[in-house]
Parts: sequence; structure tokens; C-alpha cells
Amino acid sequence: MSEQVLRNGNVIERSRTRTIAQIAMLGAVAGVLMNLEFPLPFLAPSFYQLDFSEIPALLAAFAMGPVAGILTELVKILVHLVTKGTMTAGVGDLANFIFGCAYVVPAGLIYRLHHVKTRKHAVLGMAAGTVLTTAAACFMNAFVLLPAYGKAFGMPVEAFIEMGTAIHSSVDSLLGFVVMIIVPFNLFKYTLVSIIVFFIYKRIRVVLKGD
Repeated sequence: MSEQVLRNGNVIERSRTRTIAQIAMLGAVAGVLMNLEFPLPFLAPSFYQLDFSEIPALLAAFAMGPVAGILTELVKILVHLVTKGTMTAGVGDLANFIFGCAYVVPAGLIYRLHHVKTRKHAVLGMAAGTVLTTAAACFMNAFVLLPAYGKAFGMPVEAFIEMGTAIHSSVDSLLGFVVMIIVPFNLFKYTLVSIIVFFIYKRIRVVLKGD
């Protein structure tokens, strides 16, 4: 009996070690991808950058659960700060972590809670994550992030509105900025990430902790 318990304990320990290693690996990849961010001038001002760092975090959430997704997001931010530092006084990095978690947690929950996991569940999870993250981005940008950016760099909120106007002439208020800039940018970003993960997850899950 004790031998069986010892064997089970060894299996659990190996599984835990493997999970930690996979989270570290995916987080490191995500950190590198975050460093490769680039602007989308046709959608948003240049301080909004597109990156694909949510792909490894979402893979972790699908393969190992939402907590793994959160930890991957945390490792990603740490890797990014160590390798590149921050150009936004930490505001952008915190926002990236919050929005990343808002995306991968509901996606991972919806996918993992089903005993029989299908692409339909993955799509539903990613859609829920995309909508939730877009809503969170609207609220956070309007009431927290843009004022924080302004305070950090000595810029009034009106300056950001003017940047939005340069892209969409209909942007003439903070509400207009949210509707015309933040919503399209986030929908585009997380829909694109979702499409990529949709096509690659089944191919690489064999090297992760399986369902």
C-alpha cells in the first residue's frame, strides 16, 4: 500500500514539475512575443500596440487550466520587463496583464469545464474572452489608463482625443474615443489571436499537458 502511495506521489510530483516547466516555457515565449509589438495606425494611435503574446497564455489555459493561463501572463510580463523594460511607467504592462487575464481566464474556464472538449467550446470560450476583454478595455481606458498615462507623461486626456481624431474624424470626446478606437482595436486583436489559436492548438497540444 505504501509503495502504491509513493508511486502515486512520484507521478503527481512529475506532473507538477512538468506543468511548472511548461508555464515557464510558454511565459518566456509570450514575453518575447510581447517585445515584438507593433502599431496599427489605421485603427489606433501608436501607443496602442498589437502583439501576439496572448497566444502562449491561451494555449496554457486550454491545456492546463485558467490558473496556468494567469501564471503564463505573469511570467510574460516579468520577461518583458527584464528584457525590454517599460516605456509607459508600468501602466501599459499592468494593462496588458489585466486584459490578458480577462481574455484567457473565461476562455480557459469554458473550454476546461466541459468533459468532452470540442472546437465549439474553444470558440465559445475565445468569443467570451474577446467580449469581456473589450468591455474591460473600454472601462479601464476611460476611467483608469488614459488618466494614468496623462498623469505619467504630463498630458491631458484631450490630447488622446486629438490623437483619435487624427485617425477617425468623428472622435470628438472620450466616449467617441472608446467607441471608435478602443472597441475596434481590441476586437481586431483578440479575434486575430483567437483565429490563430483555433488553427494551431490541436496540432501542438500533444507537447503540452493533454486533456
